[in-house]
Amino acid sequence: MRRSSLALPTLFITAAIALAGCASSGTQPTASTGVKVVASTNVYGDIAKQIGGEHVDVTSIIDSPDKDPHDYAATPRDQLAVSAAALVIENGGHYDGFIDTMLSSANNSAAVVLNAADISGLDQEPANGHFNEHVWFDVNTVGLLAERIAAELTTIDPANEAAYAANASTFAAELDGLKAKEASMKATLAGRGVAITEPVPLYLLESIGLVNKTPEAFTDAIEQGTDVSPQVLSETQALLTSGAVALLVFNEQTAGAQTEALIATAGTSNIPTVGVTETLPAGETYVSWLSGYLDAIQTALGR
Repeated sequence: MRRSSLALPTLFITAAIALAGCASSGTQPTASTGVKVVASTNVYGDIAKQIGGEHVDVTSIIDSPDKDPHDYAATPRDQLAVSAAALVIENGGHYDGFIDTMLSSANNSAAVVLNAADISGLDQEPANGHFNEHVWFDVNTVGLLAERIAAELTTIDPANEAAYAANASTFAAELDGLKAKEASMKATLAGRGVAITEPVPLYLLESIGLVNKTPEAFTDAIEQGTDVSPQVLSETQALLTSGAVALLVFNEQTAGAQTEALIATAGTSNIPTVGVTETLPAGETYVSWLSGYLDAIQTALGR
């Protein structure tokens, strides 16, 4: 998806901070609200809620697949939430820069900030290609992040340490279930080719052994919001018409002529497609969401 750097207007920042007042005094948990947590997207918000349970008050800035994290314009309400947070969870990797902008403007030096890309341990400056910042599709990264969330919540709110530990253990077991599912699918799917419109789901696809055949020039253009050249589009479509790939996975949140052309080619070539989003649809948890994608891929590939 397109990358952008969001800057908040000076007037907006001033007004939001004035409304927040001594916001840092609100970072301690209370009996009525719990620990205040702000997450850049509802993916991270759900993970925090799974760990914190009733002892956290979670605000997810991006809370719908209809909102684009790269183009999101933060609101005064968002700024107030960050100013009052005890724990802030961001993706990092140039994905959700609006969080960093708000953090730099917040009167809240006490907030703990967890950066999922940094926690992942993945190489963010690879010698070849670009860093895939969509690290929430990597279950191992989410496991590491969940451990850090539990540890930080315990430090902030030691009275509920037992609850955080129990919830973290339950969540870890659910992630183990996802890993087992990925391993089972990899045993039968490894080596099969796949085409993608963007690298959004790539960590998930690689975990089950699928091999991305898409020209990097195609995914780069789609992610940056620029036009794909006719030659590159033709090369990508040829993957589908020739049967070089068994599946097309596309980002439902970024519609465009080239993406639609690729989906149409898949349809006429009898290549199954699976759509993914970058945020949780209503009623889903992180685990049910990823499990649903694994099921959809397995069904699409007839395994």
